[in-house]
Amino acid sequence: MDELDSAIVEHLQRDARQTNRELARKLGIAPSTCLERVRALRNRGVITGYHAAVDLRALNRPVQALLSVRVRPLGREVIEGFKRYAAGLPEVLSVFVVAGGEDFLVHVAVPDVDQLHSFLLDRFSERPEVVDHHSSVIHQHLSNPVTSPLGPIGTG
Repeated sequence: MDELDSAIVEHLQRDARQTNRELARKLGIAPSTCLERVRALRNRGVITGYHAAVDLRALNRPVQALLSVRVRPLGREVIEGFKRYAAGLPEVLSVFVVAGGEDFLVHVAVPDVDQLHSFLLDRFSERPEVVDHHSSVIHQHLSNPVTSPLGPIGTG
């Protein structure tokens, strides 16, 4: 990744709908050069896709929560099975397999706290491998729309 690659990725993360010509103009390069660089970034797996950002409130899913889940017995089959199960639920936005006191963090979005409670009872409490779960309702969620390469810590 050189500076131009980083700039292309940054601009596309901010607005992936812009035309190649617009992107090239912003970067001060020829459209053909821009197109070649974007294709190379896709081929190298740096750019993995283009996504639409959605407003969860507009989809009647204003209540978000992070669910901490412990499963037993610990083993590849149980971990993989629960991961597939959780990722397939329509309420689930993300599934993280983590180290530490919990085995999973599951990010969900639902219409209200009653639905969150029902989700926990009906989808997690009934699972035989789930031995414990806790929920943390998210009051506010901020995310960085641009991810840039990082150098070693301590370098400016």
